[in-house]
Formats: sequence, structure tokens, C-alpha cells
Amino acid sequence: MPENARESTAAEEPGARGRSAAVLAVLCGAIFLEGIDVAMLNVALPSIRADLGMSTGALSWVLSAYVLGYGGFMLLGGRTADLLGRRRMFLLWLTVFVLFSGLGGLATEGWVLILARFATGLSAAFMTPAGLSIITTAFPEGPRRNRALLVYAGTAAAGFSLGLVAGGLLTAVGWRWVFFAPVLLAGALLAAAVPLIPREAAPERAGGVRFDLPGAATVTGAMLLLVYGVVRIGEPGAGPGTTAAVLAGGLALLAAFAVVERRSPAPLVRPGILRSGPLLRANLGAMLFAGSFFGFQFVATLYLQDLRGWSPLQTGLALLAIGVDSVLAPTLTPRLVERFGHPRVILGGFLLAAVSYGLFLPVGADWTYPVMFPTMLLTGLAFALAYGPLTIAATEGVAEEEQGLAGGLLNTSFQFGAALGLSVVTTVNLAALGAGASALEGFRAALVVPVASAVLGVLVAATGAGRRRA
Repeated sequence: MPENARESTAAEEPGARGRSAAVLAVLCGAIFLEGIDVAMLNVALPSIRADLGMSTGALSWVLSAYVLGYGGFMLLGGRTADLLGRRRMFLLWLTVFVLFSGLGGLATEGWVLILARFATGLSAAFMTPAGLSIITTAFPEGPRRNRALLVYAGTAAAGFSLGLVAGGLLTAVGWRWVFFAPVLLAGALLAAAVPLIPREAAPERAGGVRFDLPGAATVTGAMLLLVYGVVRIGEPGAGPGTTAAVLAGGLALLAAFAVVERRSPAPLVRPGILRSGPLLRANLGAMLFAGSFFGFQFVATLYLQDLRGWSPLQTGLALLAIGVDSVLAPTLTPRLVERFGHPRVILGGFLLAAVSYGLFLPVGADWTYPVMFPTMLLTGLAFALAYGPLTIAATEGVAEEEQGLAGGLLNTSFQFGAALGLSVVTTVNLAALGAGASALEGFRAALVVPVASAVLGVLVAATGAGRRRA
């Protein structure tokens, strides 16, 4: 019997199914941890600033440091999982996450908190693609893997939406619990992951001689500079000359990385993988979708708290409707994918996102929540239709030994898109205010950014939706 047939038969055995479900539960817990960690911190920032006496500029680096660590090392983290072992990388960096999240909760100085957030983002950059590649290699390509990935995506969305509410509740007790609560969850996940995630054979390319150190150095340097440059775009007072120089340096290192990879006998990123049209569409779509979503969420949060005077808990509850994705992603979306194919489902998600953000464009100073609710609900529906199927598209047809790389590329696209969306939204808002616009007019101007990003996503998704994939 062929090897793949034996694996498929084993996968159908009740014991193997139960173990796969347990492994999926642990990995879903890890992506839930990542989402809830980021969301809770956003709500706690004002309390952190008051307690540690941080300036607004320093406070912004509590968020930016995480983005820098996450986005800067994600691509390296994904390939490292392929080369050094997915289980090993997942467990190692989950441990690092526990340690530095705890350090953040104990911080008495702002710089300690910023350092802890950078290390936490770094750990997530290695842990997340390792976890995703464990799923894509544990489930055979097809409906079972698709369903697993959609459950995974729904859990990620639930972590973010529930994190806004949990952050408000924990901040009321004390902002340090925003860091200690993830430590408890991560510790429980680590204890479960050690016996549940199966050991794997040592990867053939794990030897130090074959590891592409020049490629690792150039791509990590490029991503750090590019992410840092994008973060600077939205910083008030950041010199445009310096920002342009940082971005130019990142692009130069990226070009050097491409040259290194063409000449390397064992490239960190096989150049041929980037010639796949579906993979490129999936990653560009992920970038645009993340940019539109996080840009909208940022503007909506400022509108509710700064202009309307809502509390963090009230804001979290208002945005909770977006979490409908956590219910629909594992239930409705698999049926739509099986019937229409994931390219068309992704297109539907982008169309809903464009409509959703467009409905919020004329936001008024005294809008009631029932008027806002359609946008919140449609945003959740858009997330359910786009996020999980984009994950399927980005990993489908990729060889098992490159699944970590595919996960790294996808998560880099999401993170880079989120950082770019936030920076452009902030820049447009500040430009409008500088031109004499009111706060409400500034929000309306900024809301054009997520609408435009979603419309671009529609155009990208439409190029791949003409044929139904099996």
C-alpha cells in the first residue's frame, strides 16, 4: 500500500482522530492566546501610562515593539519550523512567551515593559507558523484540513473579540492581570502540548552547515526595517526623511536577500514558491484584509472612547458582535468552501467588508448602537468568509517540508498589512486634523482607508474566483 494511503487510513482510525482533535485544540488555544493577548493590552494602555508614568510616545512603543518582533522575525520563524522541527519550535517559543509575558506583568519601568513586549512578539513570530504547520501536516489536504483551518481561524477571531471585553474587566482589577492571565493560559497549553503533540523525525536539513545564515540575516534585517518604517509612518512628529531612509534600507536588504537565495545551495526561501499565482493572491489578500480590518477597528475604538466617552468595557462589548466569526467559521464557512470553492468565498468576504466599512463612513456624533450594529455584524461575517479561506489558499498545494514557510509568509502578510493599515489610518486622521477638520471629520477621512483597502481586496480576489477549485 502506498505511504500516503496508509497515512490516510490511519487518519480515519478513531484513536488517530481523537489525538488529532486534541492537538488541534491545543494549537487553537495558542492562536486564541495570541489574539486575546494583543486585544487585552490595547484596552489597558491608559492605565499602564498612568501607573508607570510613560509619555505618549513611549506608550506607543508598547504596541510597536510587539509588532516589530512579530513582523520582523515571522518569515524566519516559519522556515525555522521546517528546518529545526515544528514541535520543538512550538514548545520552545511558547515557553519564551510565558516568561516574557510574566516579565511584562512585573514591570515597574516603561523600558522593561517595552522589552518584554518585543520578546513576546518575537516568540509569537516563531510559535505561530510552527503551530499552523503542525495543523497542515497533521491533516491531509482536503475537507478535513479545511475544516481544521477554519476552526483555527474562528478561534483566532474569538481571541481578539473576547480579549477586548476581558481586557476591560481585568484592567478594572489591575492592568498587570492583562499580562498574568495569558501566563496562566500559556502554562496550561504548554503542559498539554508536551504529551499531545507527536514527536517528528529530525528534518533532513536541520544541520548547521545547510542552514542559510546569510539569507536569515538579510531577510530578518529587511523585515525589521520595513516594519519599523511602516510603524513610523503613523507616528506624530516622525521625520519623513528618516522614515524614507529606513524603508529604503529595508527594500535594499530585501533585494540582497533575493540575490542570496538565488545563489544559495539550501535557500531559506525557495525562490520558486513565490511564483505561485494562488499563493501570491492569498498573501496580498491577507495583507489588504488585515489592513482594512485593523484600520477600521482602530478608528472605531477612538470614535467610541474619545468622541463618545464610552468606557473600555462598553467599547469591547460594542465590538463583540464581530466575534460572530468564531461561530460561523467552523460551521457555515466549510459548507460554503465545499460548495463554491475558497476563491469565491474569499471574494464574498471582501465584498462584505467593503459594504460594512462603507456603511460606517457617514458616522455621526450621536449615532446609537443599533445604527452601528450592521457594520459590526457584517464585519464579523466578512471575517468568517475571508480569514480562514485565505489560510487555506496560502497553504494549499505547498509541499509538507515547506508548510512552515507558507505559514510564515501568510502571518507576515497579515502582520505587515495590519501595521500598514494602522499607520495609514493614523496619517490620514492627523492630516485631516492638521487641515482644520473636526475630530468627527478626521475619523470620517480615516475611514476611507479601510474602505479602499477592502475594495482593492475585491479586485485581487476576483482574479482568482473565476474557476472553482476542487
